[in-house]
Order: sequence, then structure tokens, then C-alpha cells
Amino acid sequence: MRTPAALSAGPWQAGLLPELGGTIAYLTRDGRDVLRRAPDGVDDPLETGCFPLVPYANRIAHGRFFFAGETFRLPLNFGDHPHSLHGIGWQSRWTLRMEGSADAVMDLRHAGGGGWPWPFRAEQRLALDDDGLTISLALANEGDRAMPAGLGLHPYFPRDASTRLTMAAERMWEGDETMIPTRTVAAGTFGDWRAGAGFPDRLIDNSFDGWTGQAVIDGAGGVTRIGAIGARAVHLYAPPGEPFLCVEPVSHLPDALNQGFAIDTLEPGETLTLTMRITD
Repeated sequence: MRTPAALSAGPWQAGLLPELGGTIAYLTRDGRDVLRRAPDGVDDPLETGCFPLVPYANRIAHGRFFFAGETFRLPLNFGDHPHSLHGIGWQSRWTLRMEGSADAVMDLRHAGGGGWPWPFRAEQRLALDDDGLTISLALANEGDRAMPAGLGLHPYFPRDASTRLTMAAERMWEGDETMIPTRTVAAGTFGDWRAGAGFPDRLIDNSFDGWTGQAVIDGAGGVTRIGAIGARAVHLYAPPGEPFLCVEPVSHLPDALNQGFAIDTLEPGETLTLTMRITD
């Protein structure tokens, strides 16, 4: 059974599972679950509290894209899903490079191939304080040629029938049956998020751009505030009937490499960063 590396500061506690995709097993404040708690003995990153999206976020359609004059093919890494999803960091073993009482650093080094042709180094710095958790995610190009680069975080927040979300964005992207973006619609299509809204009895699996980088979740368990730096968009994932909500800060929209959406390019030695702050 995996035992999470434990961090603590004031009323906050967190548990980390670096070998299971660099995931967070739990985050609590005064014993209340702020992130979904992973079950004992968890062996699937999709059952944890949060995992990193690196070196790209969300979907790449059919695992194919064109970059710098070449066509690249990636393995389809999500069961029978037709696209490559979430990068490779969540399916890799990270190393716990530094662990203090309230902070830690998890590293991942990728030599190239095996899901992503460019070598890179990824780092997660996690720090608890009396007010919450800060996660700083970095991606560095360790190769000798430019590479496309994306980052994101995939936190699962507890949700019940009373939960409401408040955030501001300019537009929402509708997707096809496999959730590849097809067109923009009003950001409030599923609810007036600016004023705070609950969740309809239908799947929400959509990206919003023009996001301010701030969101508030208000439910029976209390209020959770989310702030992000380096996120061009936010992806909401709220399946009907499930006791969780994902508010995912991401540096690019789904399938950006095929659709011409903004995405970063890292020259050799360059680094991309994204930070998420969770407070109450």
C-alpha cells in the first residue's frame, strides 16, 4: 500500500503520491476535505485529489499534430478514447526531490519518446501555509530543438447538490461527441457563473477562455477559492451524479496544436510555468 508523503501547516494537511503520477492524495483544512480524498491503496491517478497535466493539457485529436514542419503521432493513452489525453506526467513516476514539513518538490525527467518525442524536465513545487496550498508547475525543454508546451492542473473538489461555482470568462467552447472544441457559445450557457450557479443534470466537460484566473466554490462543506497564474483558460468537468467538480487551470485550449489556438513553444533551455493557489 502506498503511504502518502505528509505535509502540514496550521489547519492544512496534504498527502502526496509522487510515484503515482505526481498526484495529491488529499488536501484538508481542519479535517474537511478541500480536494477529493483518494481511497486507501489507490493505484489510478484518476481517483486522486489532483494530478499534473504536462507537457500538454486536455486532448490532442487522434494523437496527431503538425509542428515545425513535421507530423507527430502520439499513443492513445486513455482506454478506448480516440484521442491522446492529459499529457504523460499523470501516467509517470515522479521523484520526491525535497520534502519539508510544509513543502515539497516532485520532479519528472523525460528522455524523449514514449508518448512525447522531446526530452523535458517537469517540476511541481507544493507549499502549505496557514491560508492554503500553492502548487507551482514548471516545464523545461531539455532537448536541442523547439517543442510545443502546455501545462495544467486537474484538481477534484467535493461537490453536493448545494454546490455553486462563481467565476468570470468571456466564452465557452462546445465540443463534438469526443469533446474536441467546435464552436464558441456564451460563457453562461450552463449557468450564470458570474453570479454563482449550481450544476445542471448533464455532463459539463468544456473549456472557457477569457477567464480571469479566479473561481470560488461554495458548498455544504464550506468555501474554497482558486487562483491561477499562467492559465489562458479553465476547463470545467462535472459529470452528472458524481460527488466532485474539476476546475482545471490550463495554459491552452484542447487540441490547440491542430486548431490554431494559442500554445507556447519552448526553445532549448526555456521554461514554462503555471501556478494554482487554493485557499478558503
